[in-house]
Amino acid sequence: MAANLSRTAQLQVILGSSGVSFQDVIDVARYGAKVAIAPEASAAIIFSRKFIEEYAASDTPVYGVSTGFGALANRHIAVEDRVQLQKSLIRSHAAGVGPAVETEVVRALMFLRLRTMASGRTGVRLKLAQQYVDFLNSGITPIVPEFGSLGCSGDLAPLSHCALAMMGEGRVHDASGEEMPAVDALKAAGIQPLELEEKEGLALINGTDGMLGMLIMACADLEQLCTVADITTAMSIEGLLGTDQVFAPELHGPLRPQVGQTVSASNIFAMLKGSGIVASHRENDSRVQDAYSLRCAPQVNGAVRDTISHASTIAGRELASSIDNPVVLPDGRVASNGNFHGAPVGYVLDFLAIAATDLGSMAERRTDRALDHNRSAGLPPFLAHDPGVDSGLMIAQYTQAGLVSENKRLATPASVDSIPSSGMQEDHVSMGWSAARKLRKVVDNLARILAIELVTSARAIEFRTGLTPAPATARVVAELRKVVGGVGPDRYLSPELEAAVTLVNSGRIVAAAKEVVTNLA
Repeated sequence: MAANLSRTAQLQVILGSSGVSFQDVIDVARYGAKVAIAPEASAAIIFSRKFIEEYAASDTPVYGVSTGFGALANRHIAVEDRVQLQKSLIRSHAAGVGPAVETEVVRALMFLRLRTMASGRTGVRLKLAQQYVDFLNSGITPIVPEFGSLGCSGDLAPLSHCALAMMGEGRVHDASGEEMPAVDALKAAGIQPLELEEKEGLALINGTDGMLGMLIMACADLEQLCTVADITTAMSIEGLLGTDQVFAPELHGPLRPQVGQTVSASNIFAMLKGSGIVASHRENDSRVQDAYSLRCAPQVNGAVRDTISHASTIAGRELASSIDNPVVLPDGRVASNGNFHGAPVGYVLDFLAIAATDLGSMAERRTDRALDHNRSAGLPPFLAHDPGVDSGLMIAQYTQAGLVSENKRLATPASVDSIPSSGMQEDHVSMGWSAARKLRKVVDNLARILAIELVTSARAIEFRTGLTPAPATARVVAELRKVVGGVGPDRYLSPELEAAVTLVNSGRIVAAAKEVVTNLA
């Protein structure tokens, strides 16, 4: 995943009345930011808890306090069994299978569930919220299997695996990444296992936190990859002797006020400013128009930007939400609702997968064009040092094409599917968790696709001997050359491509371009 070079591990996020930001989520998930609960949030937690305790002591049936769950909601639970009810809920719902999801996903999930607790709408004890703080700050990460959530009634299984660890059960990774029983990690960290009380088990698992955390991180990663795509597009245009005139400002905002398109066109135009390669053929080029993968790049790159903007709007609303069922209202009522349904988040996760897939598909077309001597404006076949003896980047394009095809499969929407569960009580589900999991793969693949275009376009530029590239593209090529060699006889290519992927994900390509184009968006 893409990294923000400006972040450090010395961060703290305060959970208070003002809520949290996308960057707060990312700082906790990826950079180990410490977490604290503000006094006003502590007061809100304490205030709502008193209502749950009153209901627990009464004969009034309240879902999740004195009743069973899901299809068993009509069963009354005796007072003496209500603590066991919560523990049984967590143990039975921690039913995920498959490989463990990434640490950053689990940390985001835990932090977002804690954020909802801090809203004072869940009815948990302050002690339970503090347990989540202690886990995050000590670096203990519950092991959460990949499969188990339908994205409705919350990310039930993933959140249950986290709650199980709070009880000192299940398995976790400690701060050093070592897998061990939760009880051992808690003992080493000086944290006592917690016994859940009325409603607390339910409050820990009825949220869209997993899919939301993955959405927030995907939006951040894709924003950076859109800028990378603008950079590699400019480099491909330069290497293929394309024109920069179609990116002139008057052809975008004034004629078609799509915000993302205008941003991408501006980026590409700025990246090509001062290019001796582009200037060399401007007056005598017999081609009337460049191919779509060059000429229409702002329209595609920009549409991805606009999709990210829409997804970020939805994520921001979800981040401002208090997702639980039932929820404790300010007047003390405990009200059932359906806010745990992940449709709003699931839809935009799928939208992003579709948009990111298309971004990678267009990048692959530019790579293929650069390698085909019939369409590359005089470049050697496959950009090989000695074509015939050398294969150049021929198979790099195969790899890129394979990644594009993989993304096309992953772009099939998950949110159009629904499998009824819980004895038909939960008869329509969002599959938002599945949408999030496949989006992460799409984003990873997109970074690899763009890295291969980066390697290809840099080599194409260097084959234009005697011509000077734009200062911005030259700076990017220089940054790439720190880890990937230039034109020469064939050599072991896989490590070089992996190095380029690391460079893209690190943020160094964007940073290098910004040294010249300071207002690159």
